[in-house]
Amino acid sequence: MTDTRHFTLATDLDGTFLGGTEEHRAGLYEWIENNRDSVRLIFVTGRDPAFIGEMCAGGNLPWPEYVIGDVGTTIAKVTPDKQITPIEALEKEIAARWNNSGPTVAERFSRVSGLKLQETPFRYRVSFDYDPDMFDPVAHDIARELGLDVLISDNRFLDVLPQGISKGPSLLRLLDHLNIPHGTTLASGDTLNDLSMLVAGTYAVAVGGSEQPLLRKLPDDPKILRADAIGAAGIVEAMAHFDLHPHSKAIYSHAL
Repeated sequence: MTDTRHFTLATDLDGTFLGGTEEHRAGLYEWIENNRDSVRLIFVTGRDPAFIGEMCAGGNLPWPEYVIGDVGTTIAKVTPDKQITPIEALEKEIAARWNNSGPTVAERFSRVSGLKLQETPFRYRVSFDYDPDMFDPVAHDIARELGLDVLISDNRFLDVLPQGISKGPSLLRLLDHLNIPHGTTLASGDTLNDLSMLVAGTYAVAVGGSEQPLLRKLPDDPKILRADAIGAAGIVEAMAHFDLHPHSKAIYSHAL
């Protein structure tokens, strides 16, 4: 399966694609819609498909072609009738590593102080609201015992995930499945749960306003930009910095 579009934007939503001023968001979204013949859009987010579908159907976001949701545990395509449909071949390993662990995770982690179970059910992860002042690090031991990973982001959320599964590995799995060169892709994010995506080997940007724990963990790498501009404007700044599209510099000078 080969798609000849020469630029792929793989972006987090909250604080990134949804971040910045209304003017900057509208400018980026309009540019994407006007360049669909050369731009491919992938959402890489902690949000679930239902939320993404509602936002796009409501006209608040351009529709992506693909969705990596639920912190990397969902890999899906958007069908012509705007359904977000999991790609079974890419999720098979995720499901196997999760091994129906949801009920066990909910029960074991319910005893950990500083965590409150989120009510939304997910297929291959369990999510909690996280209080850093009350949190008991024994959660990490429980996860290791179960063969799972813990990911804390924005100093507010804790996800229990299949071991080795997060945004970065799932993005690479999708790019390789679609035969998309890593060197034509820009990954963008702003919180610690974006780290694995930003260091996956594509071009990458931590947009302006990114949380400090993410910025501290990012390596010094010429393919990773710490942008000054906030949210959507930071994405445009990175497009121009890396010159990833023939119109990159033009949209940057117009938007900023």
